[in-house]
Amino acid sequence: MEQRKIMVCVTQQKLCKRLIHRAHALKKHEEDELYVIHVVKENWKYFGKLKEADALEYLFDSAKSYGATLNVFKAKDIEGKLAEFAEKEGVDVIVMGESKETSKQQNMINRLQEKTHKTVDFEIVPQTYKINK
Repeated sequence: MEQRKIMVCVTQQKLCKRLIHRAHALKKHEEDELYVIHVVKENWKYFGKLKEADALEYLFDSAKSYGATLNVFKAKDIEGKLAEFAEKEGVDVIVMGESKETSKQQNMINRLQEKTHKTVDFEIVPQTYKINK
């Protein structure tokens, strides 16, 4: 049985829980690993206007509730850091939320796909995706 490693790219928005939920649904085996990763531009606050402690706690609790590890980084090159993490951890699937950006240049998904060297599947979660509880 091949262990899968799934990485979820999240922002500070509370909608990130739906991305973690979708990533968890992709697990085929209990041993599959789930990484939640949030990268902030250097010199920026981690969570913008939200109270940082509250936002970090929400993200940590969301990750923990799905058995994922939370990774938070600061970097000059966000996509570069995400690609580096995926490479280092041997990630098989990257889960991201659908981008509202229409130009390829502005679309973070396209920019990350270009920087990812290893063959990685991308699971793009539509903005309409709902968690069924």
